[in-house]
Amino acid sequence: MTRNPAANREQFRPADHPNDHFILTTVVGSYPKPKWLNRARDLHHGELEVKAADRASDEPRGSFDIDVDFDEDNWQEAKDDASRLITHEHERAGLDAVVDGEMRRNEMVEYFAHRIAGYEFHGPVKVWGHNYFDKPSVVDEVEYDETWLVDEFAFTDDVAQRPVKVPITGPYTLANWSFNEHYDDEAELAFALAELVNTEVEKLVEAGARYVQIDEPALATTPDDHAIVGECLEYITEGIPDDVRIGLHVCYGDYSRIYPEILDFPIDEFDVELCNGDYDQIDVFTEHEFTADLALGVVDAHTAEVEPVEDVVENIQQGFEVVPPEQLTVSPDCGLKLLPRTVAYGKMENMVTATRQVEAALDDGDIDLSGGRRARRTTERSGSLSRAIRGRRTPRELTCKGR
Repeated sequence: MTRNPAANREQFRPADHPNDHFILTTVVGSYPKPKWLNRARDLHHGELEVKAADRASDEPRGSFDIDVDFDEDNWQEAKDDASRLITHEHERAGLDAVVDGEMRRNEMVEYFAHRIAGYEFHGPVKVWGHNYFDKPSVVDEVEYDETWLVDEFAFTDDVAQRPVKVPITGPYTLANWSFNEHYDDEAELAFALAELVNTEVEKLVEAGARYVQIDEPALATTPDDHAIVGECLEYITEGIPDDVRIGLHVCYGDYSRIYPEILDFPIDEFDVELCNGDYDQIDVFTEHEFTADLALGVVDAHTAEVEPVEDVVENIQQGFEVVPPEQLTVSPDCGLKLLPRTVAYGKMENMVTATRQVEAALDDGDIDLSGGRRARRTTERSGSLSRAIRGRRTPRELTCKGR
């Protein structure tokens, strides 16, 4: 790994941070959309179904009509309102680095494919359960035509009081989750896409972005391709200064098949989903020195219940098995978009509260880190710092549903 995460972490510490220790709190990306935004989308696309309950009581059946002149300006205003709302919601929860919840995006591959020359769409494909997405086809050379996320970042950065993180679907996932009808193989397509992602990251940096996360969920299902992902990241980070934090998010899967190889990737932070699996894989990361920062999932993105603060405190300390506090970032396991919004907010709020408690305990010497990285808790703090994890959580279906 050639990047220097210590050089860019401190910029995310709030000026009013209450503790000497600082553990960065953030989210992976997606967040539940307000129901009215989905209704606005349907209005804009002319797909709104008017239910009987929406009719005036004296309206004769069959004569009800609705004004669906919801033009592009209306739709843009609705997305702006949602982005502003969720950004402020993240700040209210206390996050150190915020995202707008990807309010302007529909699906993590489809959104980008619509903006990359060389892609075409031919209809929806079933992916899991009763869920479908428009799997795109690459039919020509992929080319960078216009910016993908710069306007989104600029708006969010303008309304936010905290630093903004920008999640981008990685080139390997963009290639792996598409039909390749042009390039000789998937690796060639991924490398071509990586050059486009590098261009986008450069433009984001020019716009002021200092925290970019590359999402590569496809790596979890094809871990033998880790060398391809590593080379893609070399393309992406070329020319990107050290003060820009580059994260890599790989949700679910068998991390032993890509670790310690990922330590050679040019990243500042490796984001993993371990809470859902009850940290069964935490030991994978203790067998070799973890030289990047660890972004640890400490709340489950797949369960619609808010973890108590004391449970999250325990989960955070799992990270000290791998890295010291100055190398730890905490976040949810994955994107939260499939949860009820009140649950998603409660998870974030408790996550931040738990993190501040752990920092305070570290300041007071209540968490003993003297035995290398392995945390040995010596005292209880308000009865919440040392407790057994209640029961074992059942691992959920190995899908990236939250993204």
